[in-house]
Amino acid sequence: MAIKKVLVVDDSATERYVMGGMLTRHGFEVSFAEDGEKGVAQARLDKPDLVIMDVVMPGLNGFQATRAITRDAETRHIPVLICTTKGQETDKIWGLRQGAKDFVIKPIEEAELLGKIAALG
Repeated sequence: MAIKKVLVVDDSATERYVMGGMLTRHGFEVSFAEDGEKGVAQARLDKPDLVIMDVVMPGLNGFQATRAITRDAETRHIPVLICTTKGQETDKIWGLRQGAKDFVIKPIEEAELLGKIAALG
């Protein structure tokens, strides 16, 4: 399945803006949510082809939101790419255990992000 619709879940308006710019420049249709709860709800509503998930957010964090999306019958088919400043190997392992398909460390490099999206498509 080709990835066209991407949901970016991040509490930072700057990160949403930067990531949205990168993705739209390459033809992706991008929607946004500013926290984990809204991200889970938006994933259920929009059924994007990919969710890019921050980890450190108020309320439901990215690990919890990833688990909710990947274990819900309505959304479990949607791959989640965790995108965070938390670059420890334990963070990566924990993210993958929550159901994420891959992990990218901020600050995001456009080529790396696009490569990971291509690998998931």
